[in-house]
Amino acid sequence: MSWGSCRGAGGCYIDVYVNVNPIVAVNAARTFTIAELAEEFDVTARAIRFYEDMGLLEPARAGARRVYSQRDRTRLKLTLRGKRLGLALSEIKQLVDMYDSPADNAAQLHAFMQVLGSHRRQLEQQLEDIHITLEEIGQHEQRCRALLGPRSKPRKEKAA
Repeated sequence: MSWGSCRGAGGCYIDVYVNVNPIVAVNAARTFTIAELAEEFDVTARAIRFYEDMGLLEPARAGARRVYSQRDRTRLKLTLRGKRLGLALSEIKQLVDMYDSPADNAAQLHAFMQVLGSHRRQLEQQLEDIHITLEEIGQHEQRCRALLGPRSKPRKEKAA
């Protein structure tokens, strides 16, 4: 391996080999437009602007245009995940703010665990209510069939 060479006075040089992967450099600085994020996550640009107003996203500006970073993309993904879970926006904000916090923040993690536990209990109660309602519907259907007796086949209406 050659470390360099010298050619007379002041003519020394060192061979430098640099491995530059342009794909990694491009991905690290990847930015997104509001339209790209809206399409990727199947939400409206208005919804994204609303999340920005709520402090969930903080895009940079290029003139009047919003420029979203990978961090904003991740925060949007967490926001939408929280919505699917049925969390309130304030709870979602807690979640996405934790994304930016140090991982060893035990107080925040305990607070978020309480939010999740409360939400779990609420969903379990709703699930129980749904099971009870479905059971009642089944009983009503059974009574209707019994009252209809042999006439239990639904009538087909004639097309006009």
